[in-house]
Formats: sequence, structure tokens, C-alpha cells
Amino acid sequence: MPELWQSNDDRDRVRAASDIVRLVGEHVALKPKGREYAGLCPFHDDHRPSMNVVPSKQIFHCFVCGAGGDVFSFVQRYFKMEFREALEFLAERAGVKLTPRRPQAPTSESPRSSRAEIVQAGAFAAEFFRAILRHPEHGQAARDVIARRAISPDMVQLFGLGAAPARWDGLFLTVQNKSLDLRPFTDAGLFKRRDSGDGVYDAFRNRLMFPIQDAAGRVVAFGARKIDEADEPKYLNSSEHAAFNKSATLYALPQAQRTIQSSRVAIITEGYTDAIACHQAGFTSAVATLGTALTREHATVLRRLCDTVVLLFDGDMAGQKAAERAVEVFFAETLDVKIAIMSSQTDAKDPDELLKREGGPEVFRKVIDGAIDLLDFRFRKLRERTKSAGPAALTRAIMDEIKRLVELGLADQTPIRRRLIVRQLASVAGVDEATIMAEIPAGRGGRRPAYDARPVAEPKPATTSERSTGAHLLACILADGGLWHALTEAEQQRLVEGPWNDAATGQVALAVRAVALQGRDPGLAAVLNVGETPEFHQAAVALSQRAEQESESDADRLKTAFEQCRKRLAMESGPQASSKDDPFSKVARLSQQHRDLGPDRRVMPRPK
Repeated sequence: MPELWQSNDDRDRVRAASDIVRLVGEHVALKPKGREYAGLCPFHDDHRPSMNVVPSKQIFHCFVCGAGGDVFSFVQRYFKMEFREALEFLAERAGVKLTPRRPQAPTSESPRSSRAEIVQAGAFAAEFFRAILRHPEHGQAARDVIARRAISPDMVQLFGLGAAPARWDGLFLTVQNKSLDLRPFTDAGLFKRRDSGDGVYDAFRNRLMFPIQDAAGRVVAFGARKIDEADEPKYLNSSEHAAFNKSATLYALPQAQRTIQSSRVAIITEGYTDAIACHQAGFTSAVATLGTALTREHATVLRRLCDTVVLLFDGDMAGQKAAERAVEVFFAETLDVKIAIMSSQTDAKDPDELLKREGGPEVFRKVIDGAIDLLDFRFRKLRERTKSAGPAALTRAIMDEIKRLVELGLADQTPIRRRLIVRQLASVAGVDEATIMAEIPAGRGGRRPAYDARPVAEPKPATTSERSTGAHLLACILADGGLWHALTEAEQQRLVEGPWNDAATGQVALAVRAVALQGRDPGLAAVLNVGETPEFHQAAVALSQRAEQESESDADRLKTAFEQCRKRLAMESGPQASSKDDPFSKVARLSQQHRDLGPDRRVMPRPK
């Protein structure tokens, strides 16, 4: 058998030590649903919980987009990791020591570094910067900045702060002395190529370094604040690369994630030091954007973790405009979004300044508690702009507001939310709600619905292969691995050979046989242990869950369906097939006829 199918002790130990409910629950808010858990699927634009996590099987499955698998495939999909990366990540998380493997020498075949190589480069650089910060001489200037900003040693450690030395080749020489490949560091933006094209130099020099982590806690980029006040710009940030998407990354999310989930509230600040100051003062649900405006990708990340988002803005004109832009990002989201304006309670220019003052945390709490609803904020501004307007100007302003809200998805909001918005607009305009409703084009102009109109329990439409006899038979075996042994050798061979309409299902069939050859029942758990790709895991889980759903998890009904599939497969392969007429070829021909004529729409029968 290929190496893919070999038993792997490391994988078994890591899987046994990794609880899928806890793993998924760290990144998606889960709620109990009978013996399972349900949450928003992170693999499509989900607004109603359509992903189930099944503790008894240690799997997840989305009934809308079809994503599914075990702890490994969840990590691979969610963090965009290769299998080995996922294995190492879960092993470190669970405290499992992996079998050492021989390091591979870098090759020059690929012109670009992989995500894993870039992440490894980021981890190496972060450790280098931390070492420089501790250095008696080279880290002194950065430590002075930290002291002036009153950042505590605990926060320095929690956020992994470091320092880039005041030289052009500090990191470069260290990497070179370790005989490491320079490409991942260059692709990660840590090195820049000289204009002459001959060699590279450090991108960050004489700066206080803020490692930026992804949701898995891996360093994927850096923010760098100047140490010498004469240097410009004040902040330098890593450019985007294969492992770093600025528009989908929130600074301090790994540190804030647990508090956000437990409190169901996230506080969004505008800078690294603001977020750190919040954590130091005990407001540990604070995160920050990375020098960019809030995006819908940020909103999607937050939607899975909490119910309420508090956007913290300065009281200046830039902060006011940022608050107004937030409406466009969050309007169609199923989140309560509030605006907290610093100037309402203090003259401090930002949270960092306020929280360093005596009594600052108490004032900051008042700022947060005094936050107003996002639309209330927007309509207050509209009321201020139109308070002295005549009838014509007021009409234009209200019509423009309705038009903009329709473009953002007003017509596609839930009836209750739409009615609440209409009531607020009617109050501003001084007219009745029916007048405002009459101006809203029903079902038109919305960017996307604010919720998923499909029933949660409705499964993803089955593919042709799932409807085929072989796939039904395979699904039954995955649901109950002992059924494999009821097949004759000829039936087993016929099942493995297919034909299949997609490669992943064919791989699942091969895995079923591989597990059986090892003397084990090829049920779902055993089969998931022999594949490494998310596509393989998704196919296996989708088949198994389909059988479980159609049989209503009834063992007798499952067996009845299994026997009917056997009979049908025998009929398709032809009872009079001779040695001269290859039965597998005949199965292929008949299956093609089956696809041409359409699927069998019969459901699994109930036992009599």
C-alpha cells in the first residue's frame, strides 16, 4: 500500500489528546444541540449555525457547504496548513512529543516559499528580536521606549515584544550563520533586496518590534515602531504575503480570544499599544486593526466568536469618519455593534494615554459602558445634519439615507430588524413608518442577506457519486465498519474499483480496504486516520453523515439499506457475467448508464 495508508502512532496520539469540541470552540462559538454542538461554519459565509460538531465521533460537518473532517482537517482548513503543520500544531497544543524526523535540505526548485516556510521564518525572527531586546547593549534603547510607555514586563512577554538592532545586517548575519535558506525571510518581508540585485539587507532596523500572530498564535508579520524620533515613518508594517492577509488579521486576537468568547464582547482599538494597554488594565477582550480600516473579513472573524462588538474611536474627525465607515462593514452582520467615543468622557487622545492615568481604567469603563448602537450613532449624525433643513432638503437627506441602506442590504434584513431601522428613520424624518416602508424596494438592492434563508437541517445536495449504489454502500460501511466483512471478496473488490465520479471518494474506498487489511473494522474513525487531505476527510465525513441521517442512526435500518445496496450492485454488475466479460468493465458501463439516465432518488427503507 502507499505510505499514505500506513498506521501512524504520532497521529493516533495527537488525535486522542485533541478534543474537537474544545478545538473548534476556541474559534467558533458553539452551542449544545442534543448530543452534538452547532455553530457558524467558518468555511462559508454562514449567518445561521449550519456546522455540527459530533463529540462521540470527534468530527465536524457543515450541512450547507459540505465541509467536514476531524481535528486535523479542521486545523488544515481553518489555518490553511499542510498536514505536517497541523500535526505539529496540535501536538504542541496537546503536549504530545512527536517522533523526530530528518530535516529536509532547502531546494531551489520552487521560486517562492511555502506558507510553512514563511511561518518558520517568522518564528525565527521573533525569537531573534526578543533576544536583541534582552541584550544589555543592543536592546537598551528599545527597553527605554517600553519603560516610557509604561508597558509591564508581563505584557512584554505576553505579546512577545522585541527589538531590531540598529544595523543593516543583524538578522541577516544570524540567518546566514545558521545556514538557513534566505528565501522565506525575503518572502516574509524581513529582508529586502538591494537595488543592485546583489544580496539582501534587514527590512527592520532600530525599531521596537510587535509580532503579529494569526488565529493559531503563529507569528506571520511584524509591526515596527521607531526608536529614534528622527526616523520616519513612525510605524512600519510587514507587507502582505502567502501567510499574512492584513484585512483578515486582528492584532492581539490570540491573547483576547478566550475573553471574547466568554464575555461575548470584543473591543476594537486602533493600534498595537492601545490593545496592549487595554490588556494591561484588565480589558482583555481588546484587539486592534493593523493600520487599515475595518473590513468584512474582520467582521466575519468576530461574528463566529461573539455577539457584540464595541468600536473604540478617538473623538477627532478621523475617528468620526471611521465610525461612519463601520456602518458599511457591519450593517448586514448578525452582530450588535456599538460606538464608543473617547471624547465623551475624557480629553485623552487614545486608550493608551487614558489607561496610564490615575483612575484611567474607571473612566475607560465609562467610555465602554456609554457606547451607543451603531445605527443610533449614524441617525444621530443624520438628525444633527438636518435639524435646520427645510422640507425639500430633509426629503433629499432621508431618501439618500434610504438608498444607501438599501445598497447595504436593508431590504434583506430580518423583518424585525428592518422594522426597527424603519422606526428610527421615521423618527428622524418626522413621518410615519408606512411612508418609509413604501420607499424600500422589497428584495432588491441588498448586497447579501443578513441570514441564511436555507433550513439548517437541509443537507448539501448530494453529488452523483453519493447517489450511486457504490457510494451508498460505502456510506453504510463508514457508518458501521463491521458491514465490510459481510461483503464477498468480489463485492469488496468491485466496491474499491468504483468507478467514482471524484478522486476523494475513490481515495476513501481505498482507505476502507487498507484499514480492513490491517484487521480492523473500516468505520469512519479508522478511515479518517489514513488520509491527510481535507478533501479526503470531507468526502468520508459527508458519506458517513449521509448514511447516519437517512437511517436516522438506526442500526436495523442501516443494515436493511446496506443489503438493498448489495442487491442493486449485483444487478448492475450482471448475474450472467463470465470470465470473458470483465465484471469491473461492466460495472463501469452500467454506472455510466446510471449517470446518463439520472440518479436513483429512493431513500433508505425502514425495516419491516
